[in-house]
Amino acid sequence: MKSELKREIITTADGSTTIHLPELNEHYHSKHGAINEAQHVFIESGFNYVLDQKDNKELDILEIGFGTGLNAFITFLKAEKRKQSIHYVGVEAYPVAFAEAILMNYSKALSVQEKESVFEALHESDWEIPVEMTPNFILTKRKQLFADIHDKDAFSLIYFDAFGARVQPELWTVDIFEKMYNALRSDGVLVTYSAKGSVRRAMQHVGFEVERLPGPPGKREMLRATKL
Repeated sequence: MKSELKREIITTADGSTTIHLPELNEHYHSKHGAINEAQHVFIESGFNYVLDQKDNKELDILEIGFGTGLNAFITFLKAEKRKQSIHYVGVEAYPVAFAEAILMNYSKALSVQEKESVFEALHESDWEIPVEMTPNFILTKRKQLFADIHDKDAFSLIYFDAFGARVQPELWTVDIFEKMYNALRSDGVLVTYSAKGSVRRAMQHVGFEVERLPGPPGKREMLRATKL
Protein backbone atom coordinates (compact mmCIF):
# COMPACT_ATOMS: atom_id res chain seq x y z
CA MET A 1 0.00 0.00 0.00
CA LYS A 2 1.60 3.22 -1.14
CA SER A 3 1.75 5.85 1.61
CA GLU A 4 1.71 8.70 -0.92
CA LEU A 5 -1.83 7.97 -2.13
CA LYS A 6 -4.24 10.89 -1.93
CA ARG A 7 -6.17 10.90 1.34
CA GLU A 8 -9.31 12.72 2.40
CA ILE A 9 -11.36 12.74 5.58
CA ILE A 10 -15.05 11.98 5.11
CA THR A 11 -18.02 11.71 7.44
CA THR A 12 -19.67 8.28 7.50
CA ALA A 13 -23.37 7.46 7.89
CA ASP A 14 -23.30 7.45 11.71
CA GLY A 15 -21.63 10.88 11.88
CA SER A 16 -18.14 9.59 12.67
CA THR A 17 -15.21 10.24 10.37
CA THR A 18 -12.84 8.02 8.44
CA ILE A 19 -10.04 8.34 5.90
CA HIS A 20 -10.87 7.73 2.25
CA LEU A 21 -8.32 6.77 -0.42
CA PRO A 22 -10.10 7.90 -3.62
CA GLU A 23 -7.60 6.33 -6.03
CA LEU A 24 -8.44 2.92 -4.58
CA ASN A 25 -12.02 3.71 -3.55
CA GLU A 26 -11.07 2.29 -0.15
CA HIS A 27 -11.87 3.51 3.38
CA TYR A 28 -10.17 2.90 6.72
CA HIS A 29 -13.63 2.22 8.19
CA SER A 30 -17.04 1.56 6.73
CA LYS A 31 -18.71 4.49 4.99
CA HIS A 32 -21.94 3.12 6.49
CA GLY A 33 -20.67 4.09 9.94
CA ALA A 34 -17.10 3.94 11.27
CA ILE A 35 -18.09 3.69 14.93
CA ASN A 36 -21.01 1.36 14.24
CA GLU A 37 -18.69 -1.02 12.40
CA ALA A 38 -16.06 -0.96 15.16
CA GLN A 39 -18.66 -1.55 17.88
CA HIS A 40 -20.38 -4.39 16.05
CA VAL A 41 -17.41 -6.29 14.61
CA PHE A 42 -14.63 -5.79 17.11
CA ILE A 43 -16.32 -4.95 20.41
CA GLU A 44 -19.60 -6.88 20.43
CA SER A 45 -18.45 -9.88 18.38
CA GLY A 46 -14.87 -9.94 19.69
CA PHE A 47 -14.07 -8.11 22.92
CA ASN A 48 -17.40 -8.69 24.72
CA TYR A 49 -17.70 -12.23 23.36
CA VAL A 50 -14.27 -13.28 24.64
CA LEU A 51 -14.78 -11.72 28.07
CA ASP A 52 -18.23 -13.28 28.40
CA GLN A 53 -16.83 -16.73 27.54
CA LYS A 54 -14.38 -16.73 30.43
CA ASP A 55 -12.99 -14.37 33.02
CA ASN A 56 -9.69 -12.94 31.82
CA LYS A 57 -7.65 -11.12 34.44
CA GLU A 58 -5.66 -9.64 31.57
CA LEU A 59 -6.69 -9.69 27.93
CA ASP A 60 -4.01 -9.62 25.22
CA ILE A 61 -5.33 -8.13 21.96
CA LEU A 62 -3.58 -7.93 18.59
CA GLU A 63 -4.94 -5.45 16.07
CA ILE A 64 -4.03 -6.00 12.43
CA GLY A 65 -4.22 -2.47 11.04
CA PHE A 66 -3.95 0.11 13.85
CA GLY A 67 -4.93 2.85 11.37
CA THR A 68 -6.88 5.74 12.87
CA GLY A 69 -6.78 4.25 16.37
CA LEU A 70 -10.58 3.95 16.53
CA ASN A 71 -10.66 0.29 17.55
CA ALA A 72 -8.01 0.84 20.21
CA PHE A 73 -9.86 3.91 21.54
CA ILE A 74 -13.22 2.15 21.83
CA THR A 75 -11.52 -0.87 23.43
CA PHE A 76 -9.93 1.46 25.97
CA LEU A 77 -13.33 2.96 26.81
CA LYS A 78 -15.01 -0.44 27.12
CA ALA A 79 -12.16 -1.81 29.22
CA GLU A 80 -12.51 1.10 31.63
CA LYS A 81 -16.20 0.33 32.09
CA ARG A 82 -15.55 -3.36 32.64
CA LYS A 83 -12.47 -2.71 34.82
CA GLN A 84 -10.58 -5.03 32.50
CA SER A 85 -6.79 -5.07 32.19
CA ILE A 86 -5.64 -4.95 28.57
CA HIS A 87 -2.36 -5.36 26.74
CA TYR A 88 -3.11 -4.00 23.28
CA VAL A 89 -0.71 -4.54 20.39
CA GLY A 90 -1.42 -2.55 17.22
CA VAL A 91 0.46 -3.47 14.04
CA GLU A 92 0.61 -0.88 11.27
CA ALA A 93 2.97 -0.72 8.31
CA TYR A 94 1.99 2.81 7.27
CA PRO A 95 1.04 4.84 10.37
CA VAL A 96 -1.50 7.64 10.18
CA ALA A 97 0.22 10.97 10.88
CA PHE A 98 -0.68 12.63 14.18
CA ALA A 99 -1.82 15.78 12.35
CA GLU A 100 -4.32 13.66 10.42
CA ALA A 101 -5.39 11.50 13.35
CA ILE A 102 -6.44 14.44 15.50
CA LEU A 103 -8.88 15.51 12.78
CA MET A 104 -10.97 12.43 13.56
CA ASN A 105 -14.10 13.26 15.58
CA TYR A 106 -14.35 10.06 17.62
CA SER A 107 -14.39 11.62 21.09
CA LYS A 108 -17.25 13.90 20.11
CA ALA A 109 -19.16 11.21 18.22
CA LEU A 110 -18.87 8.87 21.22
CA SER A 111 -19.80 11.69 23.65
CA VAL A 112 -16.55 11.29 25.57
CA GLN A 113 -14.88 14.63 24.85
CA GLU A 114 -13.15 14.38 28.22
CA LYS A 115 -11.18 11.40 26.80
CA GLU A 116 -9.81 13.27 23.79
CA SER A 117 -6.39 13.39 25.45
CA VAL A 118 -6.39 9.59 25.59
CA PHE A 119 -7.11 9.36 21.86
CA GLU A 120 -4.28 11.79 21.16
CA ALA A 121 -1.95 9.83 23.43
CA LEU A 122 -2.66 6.65 21.45
CA HIS A 123 -1.09 8.35 18.44
CA GLU A 124 1.64 10.28 20.28
CA SER A 125 2.96 7.24 22.14
CA ASP A 126 6.28 5.77 21.07
CA TRP A 127 6.50 2.83 18.72
CA GLU A 128 8.02 -0.58 19.48
CA ILE A 129 7.80 -0.30 23.27
CA PRO A 130 4.98 -0.92 25.78
CA VAL A 131 3.39 2.35 26.92
CA GLU A 132 1.19 2.52 30.02
CA MET A 133 -1.84 4.59 29.00
CA THR A 134 -3.39 3.78 32.38
CA PRO A 135 -2.45 1.11 34.93
CA ASN A 136 -4.98 -1.19 33.21
CA PHE A 137 -4.24 -0.41 29.56
CA ILE A 138 -0.82 -1.07 28.08
CA LEU A 139 -0.34 -0.16 24.40
CA THR A 140 2.43 -1.46 22.17
CA LYS A 141 2.48 -0.14 18.59
CA ARG A 142 4.59 -2.02 16.06
CA LYS A 143 5.50 -0.57 12.68
CA GLN A 144 5.57 -3.82 10.79
CA LEU A 145 4.37 -5.56 7.65
CA PHE A 146 1.77 -8.19 8.47
CA ALA A 147 3.89 -10.79 6.65
CA ASP A 148 6.63 -10.18 9.26
CA ILE A 149 4.46 -11.13 12.26
CA HIS A 150 5.89 -14.16 14.08
CA ASP A 151 4.13 -14.15 17.48
CA LYS A 152 3.41 -17.55 19.05
CA ASP A 153 0.56 -18.28 21.49
CA ALA A 154 0.58 -14.65 22.60
CA PHE A 155 -2.99 -13.35 22.22
CA SER A 156 -6.55 -14.24 23.15
CA LEU A 157 -8.17 -11.93 20.60
CA ILE A 158 -7.26 -10.57 17.17
CA TYR A 159 -8.98 -7.65 15.48
CA PHE A 160 -8.29 -8.30 11.79
CA ASP A 161 -8.94 -4.88 10.24
CA ALA A 162 -6.70 -4.84 7.18
CA PHE A 163 -7.69 -3.08 3.96
CA GLY A 164 -10.06 -5.23 1.92
CA ALA A 165 -9.07 -8.13 -0.29
CA ARG A 166 -10.13 -6.16 -3.37
CA VAL A 167 -7.20 -3.76 -2.93
CA GLN A 168 -4.76 -5.88 -0.88
CA PRO A 169 -5.47 -9.56 -1.59
CA GLU A 170 -2.05 -10.52 -0.21
CA LEU A 171 -3.29 -9.71 3.31
CA TRP A 172 -6.11 -12.28 3.17
CA THR A 173 -4.20 -15.45 2.31
CA VAL A 174 -3.52 -18.81 3.90
CA ASP A 175 -0.01 -17.62 4.79
CA ILE A 176 -1.33 -14.59 6.70
CA PHE A 177 -4.04 -16.54 8.52
CA GLU A 178 -1.50 -19.17 9.51
CA LYS A 179 0.41 -16.37 11.23
CA MET A 180 -2.80 -15.29 12.96
CA TYR A 181 -3.52 -18.85 14.05
CA ASN A 182 -0.02 -19.22 15.49
CA ALA A 183 -0.28 -15.87 17.29
CA LEU A 184 -3.42 -16.94 19.16
CA ARG A 185 -3.58 -19.06 22.27
CA SER A 186 -5.82 -22.11 22.36
CA ASP A 187 -9.50 -21.01 22.20
CA GLY A 188 -8.34 -17.61 20.96
CA VAL A 189 -10.67 -15.66 18.69
CA LEU A 190 -10.20 -13.61 15.50
CA VAL A 191 -12.91 -11.26 14.24
CA THR A 192 -13.08 -9.41 10.94
CA TYR A 193 -15.59 -7.43 8.91
CA SER A 194 -14.94 -9.60 5.85
CA ALA A 195 -17.24 -12.46 4.90
CA LYS A 196 -15.69 -13.45 1.55
CA GLY A 197 -15.77 -17.15 0.80
CA SER A 198 -12.05 -17.16 -0.05
CA VAL A 199 -11.27 -15.60 3.35
CA ARG A 200 -13.39 -18.15 5.20
CA ARG A 201 -11.75 -21.02 3.32
CA ALA A 202 -8.25 -19.66 4.06
CA MET A 203 -9.10 -19.53 7.76
CA GLN A 204 -10.48 -23.07 7.73
CA HIS A 205 -7.43 -24.33 5.83
CA VAL A 206 -5.10 -23.36 8.71
CA GLY A 207 -7.36 -24.93 11.36
CA PHE A 208 -9.80 -22.22 12.46
CA GLU A 209 -13.41 -23.03 13.25
CA VAL A 210 -15.25 -20.24 11.43
CA GLU A 211 -18.68 -18.73 12.10
CA ARG A 212 -20.68 -16.45 9.85
CA LEU A 213 -22.33 -13.72 11.93
CA PRO A 214 -24.69 -10.88 11.03
CA GLY A 215 -22.61 -8.00 9.71
CA PRO A 216 -22.51 -4.32 10.66
CA PRO A 217 -24.60 -1.73 8.77
CA GLY A 218 -23.97 -2.07 5.05
CA LYS A 219 -22.77 -5.71 5.25
CA ARG A 220 -24.86 -8.85 5.40
CA GLU A 221 -22.27 -10.98 7.22
CA MET A 222 -18.92 -10.95 9.03
CA LEU A 223 -16.62 -13.73 10.26
CA ARG A 224 -15.48 -14.93 13.67
CA ALA A 225 -12.80 -17.62 13.81
CA THR A 226 -11.72 -19.67 16.84
CA LYS A 227 -8.45 -21.55 17.32
CA LEU A 228 -9.35 -25.04 18.46
